[in-house]
Amino acid sequence: MNRDALHFTFEDYCEVIKAVAPCMDDYLYIYDIKQDLYYISEKALDRFVIPSNFFSDVVNTHRLFVHKEDVEMLIEDIQKVVSGQKDEHNIKYRWIGKDENAIWINCVGHVIKNAQGESAYMIGCVNEIGLRQKADNVSGLLESSVIAGTLDTFAQDVKNGYILHIGIDDFKEINERFGLDYGDYILRGVADCIVKALKEGQEVYRAVADEYIVIDYNGGETKDMIALYEKIRNNVDTFIEENRYEAIFTISGGVVTSKDLSGLHYLEILKLSQFALSQAKSRGRNQVYLFDEKDYKKFIRGREILRSLRESIADKFAGFEVYYQPIMRSDGTGLYSAEALLRYKMPNGESVSPVEFIPILEDSGLIIPVGKWVINQAMSFCKKRQRVQRGFKVNINVSYVQVLKSQFIVEFFRLFREYALSPSSIVVELTESGQIEDSPKIQSVWENLRKYGINIALDDFGTGYSNLLYISEMTPNVVKLDRGFTIKALQNPFENQLMMTTIQMVHSIGLKVCVEGVETAEDLQRINELGPDYIQGYYYGKPCSRQEFFEKFG
Repeated sequence: MNRDALHFTFEDYCEVIKAVAPCMDDYLYIYDIKQDLYYISEKALDRFVIPSNFFSDVVNTHRLFVHKEDVEMLIEDIQKVVSGQKDEHNIKYRWIGKDENAIWINCVGHVIKNAQGESAYMIGCVNEIGLRQKADNVSGLLESSVIAGTLDTFAQDVKNGYILHIGIDDFKEINERFGLDYGDYILRGVADCIVKALKEGQEVYRAVADEYIVIDYNGGETKDMIALYEKIRNNVDTFIEENRYEAIFTISGGVVTSKDLSGLHYLEILKLSQFALSQAKSRGRNQVYLFDEKDYKKFIRGREILRSLRESIADKFAGFEVYYQPIMRSDGTGLYSAEALLRYKMPNGESVSPVEFIPILEDSGLIIPVGKWVINQAMSFCKKRQRVQRGFKVNINVSYVQVLKSQFIVEFFRLFREYALSPSSIVVELTESGQIEDSPKIQSVWENLRKYGINIALDDFGTGYSNLLYISEMTPNVVKLDRGFTIKALQNPFENQLMMTTIQMVHSIGLKVCVEGVETAEDLQRINELGPDYIQGYYYGKPCSRQEFFEKFG
């Protein structure tokens, strides 16, 4: 390393990048490891959904524009650089483009150390590897970038054909386990399996990474499209067997017919075929999916919401608001606590249901910064409320994504100390779902919360994946019975008896019960006969803003 490099400041490197970047197709960057600052060529803003070409909190900010499947791989490599375990950074992964599509890049970086031998800067470049070649030497196929005219013609002239987009499932695991050379061998092998399955009037091209595109000009019925996929899959199975099952993998396929593609240009065609493949993978892999316009409209709607969410988060959480719903004591002594519930309004003024936007936040990882913001808002609300009502509590919903993929416990206790709240002031709610699983990290978080005296509530008990084992493993303070359970108990004698038995069982092990979904005076009377501790529902109040809550309860 040139010793003069030690005397360069972060600002010096930024100026060099500004001067050189206009002469290059690639994107230069500098990462100040000590100050946790990042600067990249300004033109990257025109290509990717980067909030700014200069930002701090480098790891978490990357979550906003790195493909969700590649985030953990990137973070692991960055952590090794920051800790001094490695001096070079060289990985291939995906950033999200302005059109919301994944763009494959190769990010290379070299670490510059200070006089003490500590990692000070990482400087390097990002290049789009998908734009470099017209042919692929690994698979032996032409790249999809050279068939723009072919796809345009296909969409204009072919009335009875289709596109089959094929992808190798979990290909990253093959590279990680066997190495890149063996991964290239698999790519070539799958390409051969596809070629062997084709007949006259069908062509295959390499798409990106582990994906291939088959164009069929012959047409046919749905069964013919599925039959081609099955033939390719059988060839792959034979290939795996001939290689003595060294690497066992599956393939997924997405089919789009020429009728769906009529009049579209090649970028739109690729977008629809990628969607079809993604649907096959999201539905369990090792299967084929036929394009459905209703599914695609739902997908586009999700993308619009995701883009809006990103913009709102970057704009200091504009459009987000926390509402509060009262939780009352069943013995009639009044307000016990309030549940903090996230609400969101898009820039166009449309209110989006939590049922719609919460899964998008979780899938994208944006639930991590938003969840931190919600905790901050809820604790602030609790602190203010306790000035007029001693002992008041606030219930905060926590996503399993927050727990598994962030420093949740560190951030939680930092805010907790900042607001100087007593441990009994907070009730942390985790929804009972199939996502919880038997995770050591989740168990560790709950154990830390319990040790500190934080209350824990198991939410939505009585729905979906109801399992008494969750009560045993989580040992919550409160079990919340879902509104769906309440409705059934009010309508059906058997369900009514089941709810009473559930409440008695929970009480027998020293836990409290909150019943959700109580909407009328008659509902309240009948549910109170079953002996719960707390009541939550529209009868006492709908979720409302902080100001409305104080106006109602003083």
